[in-house]
Amino acid sequence: MGTSNVLDGGGWVTDGGLETDLIFNHGVDLPEFASFPLLQDEEGAARLRSYYTEYAAIAAAADAGLLVETPTWRANPDWGTILGYDANALDQANRAAVVLARDVADSADVPRSLVSGVVGPRGDGYIAAGADADEAADYHSAQVRSFAAEGADLVHAMTMTEPAEAKGVVRAARAAGIPVAISFTVETDGRLPDGSTLSDAIDAMEATDPADWYGVNCAHPTHVTAGLDGAPWQQRLVFFRPNASTMSHEELDAMEVLDSGDLDLLVDSAASMREQIPGLAVIGGCCGTDSRHVAALWGVPAAR
Repeated sequence: MGTSNVLDGGGWVTDGGLETDLIFNHGVDLPEFASFPLLQDEEGAARLRSYYTEYAAIAAAADAGLLVETPTWRANPDWGTILGYDANALDQANRAAVVLARDVADSADVPRSLVSGVVGPRGDGYIAAGADADEAADYHSAQVRSFAAEGADLVHAMTMTEPAEAKGVVRAARAAGIPVAISFTVETDGRLPDGSTLSDAIDAMEATDPADWYGVNCAHPTHVTAGLDGAPWQQRLVFFRPNASTMSHEELDAMEVLDSGDLDLLVDSAASMREQIPGLAVIGGCCGTDSRHVAALWGVPAAR
């Protein structure tokens, strides 16, 4: 396991389901589910600032740290090419994302703040790609280097579906000299899309390419709980960004309207899960969540 202490000092508020919030709650068109193109103009950047400010208010109300995570889940070569971004344009977009996140973090009235450069999977976030770790390291290295060069405090790879690609991100981060968190996603049975358990995945990482922190995102607390076994590996989990809905990934993909879930169930099941994983420190949301969900998870008034 990694030894970075950048996240020491208590709990950290991070944001919710950026893309689903913008699309379904604000009517923003995000081609290919990508939010980073909003950085191209003042209106888009202002919308992102307004979004993040809601979470800064939650952190202030909770007297917690604020971790601003960049809107770059899709800002990698494959998705960038589809959206018309070459390598130079992607570098500029990833750097601009760090600059915006840093401005939000530095402007927030919170005890402490950090910026995380978000890395997403090369392919779809719910399909196990079976990537080769060396290939993944090469693929993700440019984005990670952009984050490091612009001064992000850490890198956070989210919605990882199997260990190999996650190992590649860790290798890219080590080469760039920046701390790294890995968050896996799980299906309704608590297993990763490739069929492995969270325990298997983290053990595989620890054997060759340990991350500094681990987490789970894009899964309801009841799904994560299904994969818990009480073993020591659970204490390595630090990040948690749950979905609002109890639906499976396949069901959510087929939805044409947002399922914002049962808020009471989300809060209660998250509290039960956190009793089993007391090391969870970075709490936000994922698909279907917005600042109301994250505020409820932190037990403070909603920011909207």
